[in-house]
Amino acid sequence: MLQLPLDALFRPAPQPGEKPWLLVLMHGVGSHAQDLFALAQHVPPQYHVLSLQAPYPMGPHAFAWFMFSVNPDGSRRIDEAQERASRALVAQTIAAACTQLNIPAERVVAGGFSQGGIMSLSLLLTQPHLIAGVCIWHSRLLPEIVPLQQPAAQIQGRVAWVSHGTVDQVIPLAQAHAICSHLQSVGVQLRYAQYPCAHSIHPQELHDSMQWLSECASANKK
Repeated sequence: MLQLPLDALFRPAPQPGEKPWLLVLMHGVGSHAQDLFALAQHVPPQYHVLSLQAPYPMGPHAFAWFMFSVNPDGSRRIDEAQERASRALVAQTIAAACTQLNIPAERVVAGGFSQGGIMSLSLLLTQPHLIAGVCIWHSRLLPEIVPLQQPAAQIQGRVAWVSHGTVDQVIPLAQAHAICSHLQSVGVQLRYAQYPCAHSIHPQELHDSMQWLSECASANKK
């Protein structure tokens, strides 16, 4: 049993091989660890799956990585202290899981939907030494993170899957394009795709992102 700073659900890799990978999943605001853990059946068999639960309760079976409010102009104001604390907990959790599973950072992917995707992206930009890449569904880049990011030389070469819905009514498609532009500017190897869906993972999107994870594990067998 893993001993971790955050509550989490864990599925060991069905076919780990000699060099297993770790996929760390983070749910969206108002959800819980079981949400993305349901995707484990689709994850390539060489991956351990760890689905984290955010630390701030919003109600029964509802949690957030940080609280936020929406300004009249549509911009958002986040609780920066909560975001910072959650990011630290995620980093500590990934480090602890890697130690206990004996998996190096170059075989770790952080994935997330919506606010969980924000956390994955923020971790990549601020602590790239912890992970090989990110899998981001329907998310955005926090402006507050940009001044905190590491030099591009430390991020360069990491990999990223970014996907979005063309009719996402919660996070506009333009936010996905902004993520892509930023990642390309710091030398991340990017795979981007968009799908005819709203704020949910399209079946083809799930298939394609899982295929990308499989390719990552096949291409990098360190």
